[in-house]
Amino acid sequence: LLKNYSTEPPKKTSLFEFHIQNKGKMVNFGGFLLPVQYGAENISESHLHTRKKCSLFDVSHMLQTEVTGKDRVQFFESLCTADIVGMKDNTSSLSLFTDKTSGGILDDLIVTKCEDHLYIVSNASRREHDSNLMLKRQEELQEKGYEINIKFYEPEEKSLVALQGPSSAKTLQDLLGNELNLANMSFMTTTLAKIKGIPTRITRCGYTGEDGFEISLSSENVVEFASLLTSQPDVKLAGLGARDTLRLEAGLCLYGNDIDKTTTPVSAVLMWTIGKRRKELMDFPGAQAIMAEQKEGPKTKRVGLIATGRSPPARQGCLVHDCDGNLIGRITSGCPSPSLNTNIAMAYVNVDLSKPNTSLTATVRGLEVPVKVAKMPFIKPGYYTVKS
Repeated sequence: LLKNYSTEPPKKTSLFEFHIQNKGKMVNFGGFLLPVQYGAENISESHLHTRKKCSLFDVSHMLQTEVTGKDRVQFFESLCTADIVGMKDNTSSLSLFTDKTSGGILDDLIVTKCEDHLYIVSNASRREHDSNLMLKRQEELQEKGYEINIKFYEPEEKSLVALQGPSSAKTLQDLLGNELNLANMSFMTTTLAKIKGIPTRITRCGYTGEDGFEISLSSENVVEFASLLTSQPDVKLAGLGARDTLRLEAGLCLYGNDIDKTTTPVSAVLMWTIGKRRKELMDFPGAQAIMAEQKEGPKTKRVGLIATGRSPPARQGCLVHDCDGNLIGRITSGCPSPSLNTNIAMAYVNVDLSKPNTSLTATVRGLEVPVKVAKMPFIKPGYYTVKS
């Protein structure tokens, strides 16, 4: 299912006991003990509930970072691909940390531009790497007189939960009352609000392809908040299993599987995360290598694959061949799709065989399984935009 397990002694989020009380089946993921599923409900059932109504996920293992100081934007742009200067206040953007030499992807993250600080959420498995990357750059710039302050929040201080699914807005609105009108919040925007007296930062985003919200709050309030949400009629708890199948249907990458230092924004089809101004100025890490690759064209490309018959699902590491048996790629993620009732996967294949509907085969347990290249996302996204 998920290969991103750590060998270090696992940590616990502030919802650990809450998960146990709700019959969470705990696994070590990214160095944290987190539920893969709950009780008797299987991953497919949890997945379909999220697509139909809404589910609550504990994502407190993610690294939450706050950057302040007058030079915060220049500092963070020197590490990532986003055009933060061009972002409006209280908006968010998917961005990448890229290697300054190769242009390889060091992590993917969400950066939010608030009025007086930047709020960043990055991957738990890259917690040590990302914090060291930021601290090293802070030190380099502070020696030149830059004003930059960084605060890394530990899970004991700040928690992060995700409410995802088509009824998430109604569910949250019922709890907000007149505090905030969610109809005025588009996808990838953020605000501060109190929910039943609990101070939170609400960002309309997620990792499922559905409308939804990631809610950051003090860990001392998170058990009360999770209990409040799960007492609402449409809300069920969901774990890592459903999170993985949901994000794969939505065509979203998992760091360590689908993107890593050996992949670039060009081959990963993530050039849209590089702001137009940043491309013109060539001032993001690895710009020379990345823009040269874009000009020349990549050798491989990240694509979706969909099974054309009944067969076992192709998982990470399975080889992909053309119809003549030539090795042309490798699967990075794969699962049975509960929404489509067939097997889907993500892979890197030779660019000349990356067009939709191209027939290929994947080697699964010694069998050559027929697949076709498919457009991603595999399902229609449910992201919300304010009606003009």
